[in-house]
Amino acid sequence: MRYSYLLFVGFVLILTGRSVAQDSYEVLKWDSHLTWHKHLIQQMHEQYRQRDIDMQQAFTSKAAAENYRNKIRKNYDSIKGNFPQKSPLNAKVTGTIKHEDYQIKKVLYESFPNHHVTANLYVPEGQGPFPAALLFCGHESQAKATASYQRTAILLAKHGFVVLVIDPISQGERFQLTDADGEPATRGGTTEHTLLNAGSNLVGTNVVNYEYWDNKQGLEYLMSRPEVDTGRIGVLGNSGGGTMTTYFMALNDTPEAAVVCSYVTKRERAIEVLGPQDGCQWIPYEGREHLEIADFLLMNAPVPTLTLAGKYDFVDYVGVERTMREMQNYYAALEHPEETKLFSWSDGHGISKPKREAAVEWFKRWFYEDSSAVEEGNLAVHTEEQLQVTETGQVNSQFEDEYTIQQRNINLANQLKSERQAFQQNHSRKGFLEKVTSLIGFKENPHNVTAEYVDTSRWKDYHMTKKILRRKGEVPIPVIIIQPSENRQADTLQLRISEGGKAKIIEQNETKINSVLASGQSVILADLRGTGELEDPEEFNASKYHDSQYRNDQVSLHIGEPVVGQRVQDIVTILDFIEAEPSLSPKSITLQAHGFTASPALHAAVLTSQVDQLMLSDTIQSYREILEQPIRQNGYAYVVPNALKFYDLPDLVDLINPKKVVYE
Repeated sequence: MRYSYLLFVGFVLILTGRSVAQDSYEVLKWDSHLTWHKHLIQQMHEQYRQRDIDMQQAFTSKAAAENYRNKIRKNYDSIKGNFPQKSPLNAKVTGTIKHEDYQIKKVLYESFPNHHVTANLYVPEGQGPFPAALLFCGHESQAKATASYQRTAILLAKHGFVVLVIDPISQGERFQLTDADGEPATRGGTTEHTLLNAGSNLVGTNVVNYEYWDNKQGLEYLMSRPEVDTGRIGVLGNSGGGTMTTYFMALNDTPEAAVVCSYVTKRERAIEVLGPQDGCQWIPYEGREHLEIADFLLMNAPVPTLTLAGKYDFVDYVGVERTMREMQNYYAALEHPEETKLFSWSDGHGISKPKREAAVEWFKRWFYEDSSAVEEGNLAVHTEEQLQVTETGQVNSQFEDEYTIQQRNINLANQLKSERQAFQQNHSRKGFLEKVTSLIGFKENPHNVTAEYVDTSRWKDYHMTKKILRRKGEVPIPVIIIQPSENRQADTLQLRISEGGKAKIIEQNETKINSVLASGQSVILADLRGTGELEDPEEFNASKYHDSQYRNDQVSLHIGEPVVGQRVQDIVTILDFIEAEPSLSPKSITLQAHGFTASPALHAAVLTSQVDQLMLSDTIQSYREILEQPIRQNGYAYVVPNALKFYDLPDLVDLINPKKVVYE
């Protein structure tokens, strides 16, 4: 009995010892890991408050509604980014599957040179020309071969519609990142979309735009078919295809009717409740421009638009209902109240049979003036292989010169090099830095830094103080100050930051830190937002996105404040504290940064004069690394949209003085 008791006590002491060791470097006095996320969500809500005011005004009259539409079009135009240039489709049909009352043609076209798109064209039997529809697929890996999309297309064809079902990039026959055997190199389309989007943002575009361009060229092909009545074109999509439908309606005035399934909700609420989704679901700065999901549909209002929703979908249904109230009030202000409608069903995500029937009824109503009910019946579908357009099943293995999104982004970066050089040559240092400051979203904070004392203790033979640095409008920063002596100022100081946080810095560099202190220098360890005590919990950041802080990195882009700029603000706050703190006042400061904190450190060293030496480790040295190695961890931590139009990281090193910057 006594032996068991001693074992229990020993076990408790071990656990207690571990807890003390883990807690000894904690500074913040609350459950701090959600701090940064809450800060971002508060900023997002503040942005959308102005939209709510504008939207209420839009409901007051037709003129007010039209003014609102003009405003949101302008806001979208300011952030939408660039598109490929129009080029020949070089379209061809590689095979046909015949049925009694419709045919399926296997279609191949190019959305830009050597960038191939695979699609199936469903053509009804009988005398045309017929109204037609573009069908955009959700994130199923089979894309056009997914049973629900086949049945949607067949049902439309049986009711007199030509339908083009398009494989999106990263799905079906169009995976962009493939291995030597032509197999997908990532776990699925959503991952590939997200990784490709990081590099796309750096060169001034995005995956939304690439998908739109594929679909726009698909529309060109559809309208070239002799069976199609070009004056009667509709567009519909489910889930990720609903996203594409929404952006397509904002950018194209050809569709005469639209159906959006399992996508429309309130973006503001979805980000807070569900978190950011895949990289193809939005473009940077939509929140900053007060753009909601509904706004992209309203840009072409009053085009007849049906929203399909599942009451138990992960797409937030409360947001669905709120969005529909907005759309109905807006259409009423435009004097077209009948041309927007919600059909909901007591199921979950996807375009199920009742939703497919509602979609076909909607198109029949507007294109055939037929309001009769539609019953699907039993529709047989084909296998993925039977619908395959290419011989190999993947465009990357079918075509030796296939031009992928990754390759195009790299080529765009190459083309932009001369523009970057010209911009820098034509601007003074001040003008160049103003542009960098604007791109990263950094704003000079005029408020003083306050330092809340937490406690004092010993670290080895040295004096250790914990403080919380605060600046109005910013996230609190936990810091640990270790000094050789409590009463003696050190001439030199090391500020150390890392993506692993301050506790990890000590754990991995204990001997080095001890040596620095023994030489008479002071050391400050700090957690920037997203690191250490401010690291967002793992359960909120799906590993498939290859980003430990994915949701906060994405919300930051949404509200127009790239995470690089936010972390620059943290570093500047720490530097300002050091400068004002009487017990420090060093003559020189060395800033050591590890991992994704290195890029903010480099930017901070350029934008301030307080850093004398910069030591960077385990980090990228050029934005091109994000483009060339898209399958990497924490790529979004480095992303500054449009950066490669104006500068790359080596340009910042040159401004500091290469002798003062060391990559380890």
